[in-house]
Amino acid sequence: MTKFSKLQIQLHWLTLVLLAVTYAAMELRGWFPKDSNAYLAMRATHYNVGVLVWLLMFLRLGLKQKYKDPRIVPQPPRWQMTAAKLMHIALYATFLALPILGIALMAYGGKSWDFFGFTISPFVTPNSGVKATIKNLHETLANIGYFLIALHAAAALFHHYVQKDNTLLRMMPNKKI
Repeated sequence: MTKFSKLQIQLHWLTLVLLAVTYAAMELRGWFPKDSNAYLAMRATHYNVGVLVWLLMFLRLGLKQKYKDPRIVPQPPRWQMTAAKLMHIALYATFLALPILGIALMAYGGKSWDFFGFTISPFVTPNSGVKATIKNLHETLANIGYFLIALHAAAALFHHYVQKDNTLLRMMPNKKI
């Protein structure tokens, strides 16, 4: 196999789009007055799409177990392969942890929220101290997520344009290698 499976490729790019929507919704909500319809729509989008990212990450992990990664040709040095594995672990850990922290933040804040029409009520006793700690962790990890995404994209472009290997092409839809 010279490429990732069609489903892996589709889910990779769908994850990127959903992450962009999640981050954009959080950033854009500040443009609107608090509790306005637009603000609330941005907040709901952030919550719901963030949970969809979480679900997709589990699906992607399952597919990663099912399919072997295609070889990189020519093979990069061992240190780059190790760095790539660490980067993927960091990406998966980040985008699995962020929605959990976000849900915990809502719960400890005593807030209900709707997940595509289903009301999710707080499932813990509200605690402002715990909420503040979780909020800091969530925001810090979200900022780390920006960095990880940028580094991941830069590495793919470096492999494509500098090392001239097939790293990026393995994940491109409709591209022959």
